[in-house]
Amino acid sequence: MSDSTNSTMKRWTVTRAGAEHLILQSAAVPTPGEHEVLVRVEAVSLNYRDIGVIEGKELNTGMPFPLTPGSDLAGRVVATGARVTRFREADAVLGTFWAGWLDGDWPEHARVLGGSLPGVLAEYVVLHEDWLVHAPRSLDAVQASTLPCAGLTAWFALVEQGGLRAGQTVLVQGTGGVALFGLQLARAHGAQVIVTSGSEDKRRRALELGASHVIDRTADVPWDVQARDYTGGRGIDHIFELVGGDNLGSSVRALRQGGRISLIGVLGEYAMTFPSVPSFLTRPVIQGIGVGHRRALEELVRAVDAVSLEPVIDACYDFDRLPDALEHLRHGAFGKVVVRLG
Repeated sequence: MSDSTNSTMKRWTVTRAGAEHLILQSAAVPTPGEHEVLVRVEAVSLNYRDIGVIEGKELNTGMPFPLTPGSDLAGRVVATGARVTRFREADAVLGTFWAGWLDGDWPEHARVLGGSLPGVLAEYVVLHEDWLVHAPRSLDAVQASTLPCAGLTAWFALVEQGGLRAGQTVLVQGTGGVALFGLQLARAHGAQVIVTSGSEDKRRRALELGASHVIDRTADVPWDVQARDYTGGRGIDHIFELVGGDNLGSSVRALRQGGRISLIGVLGEYAMTFPSVPSFLTRPVIQGIGVGHRRALEELVRAVDAVSLEPVIDACYDFDRLPDALEHLRHGAFGKVVVRLG
């Protein structure tokens, strides 16, 4: 790296809980250690948890204010430490959401970027080489930045843990980033996809994206009844539970016997109500999904290149417009909201 040594960069910092305390400031460009990589950040995909981090409401992060938020980056390697072996200068890379979770069961030492670890909403970041993967060849940086959290969450639920097969039916709730990745990945595997949404426009767009069927969540007939009717009474094979509260009961009632519910989001309530009698009848497999490990992200990258999957970007904002991007996300996006640098 020739242009940033001993120079400064811009980064977003939240000094204490609250979006009003988010500031764009100058800082020194960091220097990589022996096993570290200096990355010039090209795009950062935003997640709902970033709002929680900024507002001091994110659970179990041990947030050390002041902090730089953001967890999902795509960028280029501009310098490497003396003992780095996995990357070279100019490599296109993605960060991993969990720093230190390489494979297998989640290790207790793993931490999240943009939470208990400094985040990536900065022009340059230094990361351990184990916390990075090579980016897809088929995507630009804005598209690729959506994979580490939203894309991998859907992949982990359906493929890594769920064993998705052609001919099955997947139901996703809403049209956010994880839901639409679930739609696209399920279709790529030959599954049918049902999308629930209270927005007529978003239901139309989901059909255009490849959904087999859409359900109006606000209709008089409960969505779980409509879902079972669509499957001829068999029930759904895989459900993305993204709402929380008593909606989990609807997911259990919509499921086929032995089907799988992935607990992914808490857009409604942190607590979930679990109905006993329907669960006795459907024998659900209920799994919590906390994104996924590096090996699965590498497999997702290969799959994206193989099937030419294009992530759904609802909006892209310049780096200095982060507050506008967060407000867009807060009010509901169709797919992902991304901040672009440079």
